[in-house]
Amino acid sequence: MSELIPSLRRRLAERLDSVGVILSGLCMVHCVAGLFLIGVLGVGGGVLLDPAIHRFGLIAALIVGAATIGMGALRHGHKLPLAIGGTGLALMAAAVLTGHGPAEAILTILGVLLVATAHVVNIRRAAC
Repeated sequence: MSELIPSLRRRLAERLDSVGVILSGLCMVHCVAGLFLIGVLGVGGGVLLDPAIHRFGLIAALIVGAATIGMGALRHGHKLPLAIGGTGLALMAAAVLTGHGPAEAILTILGVLLVATAHVVNIRRAAC
C-alpha cells in the first residue's frame, strides 16, 4: 500500500506534463494559424485573435505550467525544467502584459515552446 501512493502520484504528474505538452502545442497552433488566417486570408480576425481568448488561455497556461513543472522538478530533483520552464513562463507572462498583436504572438509562441520543452524534460527525468 505504501508503494501505491507514490506510484499514483508519479503517474498523475507524468500525465499532467503530457497534457501540458499538448496544451502548449495547441496554443502554438492557435497563434500560428490565427496569424496565417488573418495575414494571408484576411478571415476570422474577430474570433481567432480575440484578446480575451489569449489572456484567459495564457493565464490558465501559466497556472498549469507553473504547477506541473514545479511538481515534476520536486519529484525528480533536477533543476533544468525549472530554468527552461521559468523562462517560458516569463515570456508568456510578458505576452499577457503586452498589447494584442505580433509581439504578443511571438512572446506566446516562444514561451509555449520553452514550457513544452520543460514538460518533456520532466517526463524524461521521471523515467530515469
